Amino acid sequence: MNLKYDLHLPLIVLALLAVGLLTVSTAALSPRVSPGIFSKQLMGVFLAALPIGVMWWAGRDRLYRFAPPLYASALLLQASTFLIGKEVNGQRNWIMLGQVQFQPLEILKLALILMLAVTLRRGYEGWRTYAAAFAVFLPALALVVTQDFGGAMILAVMFAVMLLAARIPWWHALLAALALGVAFPTAVYPHLAPYQQKRLTIFLNPYTDPRGAGYQVIQSTIAVGSGGLQGKGYKQGSQSHNGFLPEADTDFAFSTWAEEQGFVGAVSVLILYGLLLWRLSRMAARSPRLQDQILMAGVLAQVGFQVLENIGAALGLLPLTGITLPLISYGLSSLVSTLSTLGLVYVVYRDRYGVIA
Repeated sequence: MNLKYDLHLPLIVLALLAVGLLTVSTAALSPRVSPGIFSKQLMGVFLAALPIGVMWWAGRDRLYRFAPPLYASALLLQASTFLIGKEVNGQRNWIMLGQVQFQPLEILKLALILMLAVTLRRGYEGWRTYAAAFAVFLPALALVVTQDFGGAMILAVMFAVMLLAARIPWWHALLAALALGVAFPTAVYPHLAPYQQKRLTIFLNPYTDPRGAGYQVIQSTIAVGSGGLQGKGYKQGSQSHNGFLPEADTDFAFSTWAEEQGFVGAVSVLILYGLLLWRLSRMAARSPRLQDQILMAGVLAQVGFQVLENIGAALGLLPLTGITLPLISYGLSSLVSTLSTLGLVYVVYRDRYGVIA
């Protein structure tokens, strides 16, 4: 039976939010972390109600019609970081509004998903599909890649998955993957900044630079391993609370959680994320219109890639890119953006049988 509302998605999101709030509250005890992050994270949950409420009122059709001006505004915001951006962790991609700072990239991700869903709504129509899609995607990539390589990776994965959802020929995707596999090590990697190159390779053997580039990976894996089966207990993590684990509230939020909740807690989070991705895929499969399926594929790609990359980096299996863990890592703009994006999916799913004007 096809219900108008998916009742599972909000419950899964609430469970992940609870994990995130617990993680942020314990990470706040670290001397490396700014005070007051828990109250800010909690504020982010309530702030997300505003864009979600607007989308709920607007409905799917208005949201699709609003995609071009929203995307143009998001590009302008991202471009403004080159002039008025604040530098954080070596990246000048934040904007200050009084005492509040936010990342325009978070708005750009949502706007790009909407715009590509509009652009690709008819599915694959030969070279015109690629021309239109790249005309939308490349400006966003160009603005992000020089400042935030991890953010550019998220945009690229979203773009690729949405093209696949638009039903491009499989052999086109295979050729593109092969070309990327050749181009990255020969044309892209050599032009990255030295610190970016180091972050992409140090996970292979972090002990070659244990006090420098490898320090984060080493401390993260120690934190995860020291949690054992059942963990050290809530607010009992020694790695994070004693300041050994860097970015305990953001990049290594999963490590903070795993140290205190152990293998059981870590697996529980993985199960929750698996359920979230499964629900998104089921909602896409139950949506009769290709445009809605493409949009949900973009959200699925964004969330799935961020989860894979963040947890993989925390376990020392993937490179460090600074990508946060959705709904769990601390970050006001990231949290509001993720909740808004999931709210967008919910609204589109609610209106899936309506006629687009």
